[in-house]
Amino acid sequence: MNMMKTTMLLAALTALFMALGFTLGGRGGAMLALLVAAGMNLFTFWNADKIVLKMHNAREVDAASGGDFYSMVANLAQRAQLPMPKVYLIEEQAPNAFATGRNPENAAVAATTGLLNMLSRDEIEGVMAHELAHVKNRDTLIMTMVATIAGAISMLANFGMFFRGRNGLAGLLAVLVAPFAAMIVQMAISRTREFGADRGGAEISGKPLALASALSKIAGPASHHPTQASQRNPAAAQLYIVPSGVRAMFSTHPATEDRIEALQDIAREMGAGSAPSAADLSREMYGSRPNRRGGGRSALDPVDRG
Repeated sequence: MNMMKTTMLLAALTALFMALGFTLGGRGGAMLALLVAAGMNLFTFWNADKIVLKMHNAREVDAASGGDFYSMVANLAQRAQLPMPKVYLIEEQAPNAFATGRNPENAAVAATTGLLNMLSRDEIEGVMAHELAHVKNRDTLIMTMVATIAGAISMLANFGMFFRGRNGLAGLLAVLVAPFAAMIVQMAISRTREFGADRGGAEISGKPLALASALSKIAGPASHHPTQASQRNPAAAQLYIVPSGVRAMFSTHPATEDRIEALQDIAREMGAGSAPSAADLSREMYGSRPNRRGGGRSALDPVDRG
């Protein structure tokens, strides 16, 4: 059902792209839009991970340079029955993490040093299990393709503001409505996927409440202190476990409170212990400082900073 929904949403984005092309250039414009969409999808399929990692100036680590963080990812990947992904660190104070790659055999996961410094070991494990769930569900490719097509619709609409096509008012309506419609489709895919990855991450780590606690701690800092990559390219915000510098109305992710509530339900299903109170979570999200252990050092063994 989830795959069917995703296929329908991707088809809707492509149809929007073609419809805008038809409005601006007739049948030839629609065919050109279809060819451009196909070309973007093909390019993205092979190069998405390289583009995203370069955008973040991510540095690959191995068993020697990655310390406990690399070992943690390796253990989680084994438990998820996934091939070992490439592991990256991003020298960034904003706490966040993401996964990328076209399939589980060519996947990569990355976390910022800010996230490693802020969270406990169990919480980091919960976050990385969430990212591996995205890999297992093959979300990483789908989300990148959706973002690419949605971005192309916006660019074509911007071009259309200077060339309204043959239909005058219809052309103006298209260039105003198409980007908004693309955004709605993109958000629908992302929010469904995030709930699925939260559940998958809870099952991989066996610690749904640790993931809930991590979300509560990083939600505020991530939203108020966006990563450098998301400042340069706002589309990068949808990659992260918590959106970076995006208003709730335009977020590709569900509300953090809703995700935490769902994780608390999962914890009860798994018998994983009692959930923290709403007051505790509210203090974590809005009223407390980051839980920096040992004066800001990572909860894991130090990694080689290169």
